[in-house]
Amino acid sequence: MSPASRDQTTTQLLDGLHEPGNGGAWDEFDRRFRPILVGFLRHMGVNETDAADVAQETLACFILDYRAGKYDRQRGRLRTWLIGIARYRLLDMRRAADRRRELRGESAIDDLPAESDAEAIWEAEQRRHIFEQAIGELRRTTRFNERTIEAFDRVVLQREPIERVSSALGMTPQEIYNARNRVVERLREIVQRYEEILAEA
Repeated sequence: MSPASRDQTTTQLLDGLHEPGNGGAWDEFDRRFRPILVGFLRHMGVNETDAADVAQETLACFILDYRAGKYDRQRGRLRTWLIGIARYRLLDMRRAADRRRELRGESAIDDLPAESDAEAIWEAEQRRHIFEQAIGELRRTTRFNERTIEAFDRVVLQREPIERVSSALGMTPQEIYNARNRVVERLREIVQRYEEILAEA
């Protein structure tokens, strides 16, 4: 997948999904939304394996519905449609589990969170995903030296005391503050770009 395709807006990406032979659009759609779906489902209490399965079913169902003209952007956001499919698939899975429990004389699973709560969970997962993607890009394409990145990683991400990092890396606390600020500024730019890409979702 080219870097340019990763910068496509959601609208541009959805346009590409209309073309049956456009595997690149599907790959990018999958790369963009599968991790959010898996995280969303994990918050719903689903284990990793089942979350991956339900996410796969959700994406496949969406593509079929979308190409059949069932998704209307005027009636709601993409995330709302994906959440709806995921909740439906998850309910099916839980109903099957409930039936097995009832046969064994066990209690049923609790209901799913309300739709408004589901939207909040999705939003949190999307923010987490954006941050992870931005950190990955920062590490791959950075103009910062290794020591600057390590200082940022240890002080900001791992929350180590500055004094300990200063001693370990041979940097003064002021150099670490400066390094942190430069990296945070660049990271903020990357996050903003990802947010703009996903703004329509």
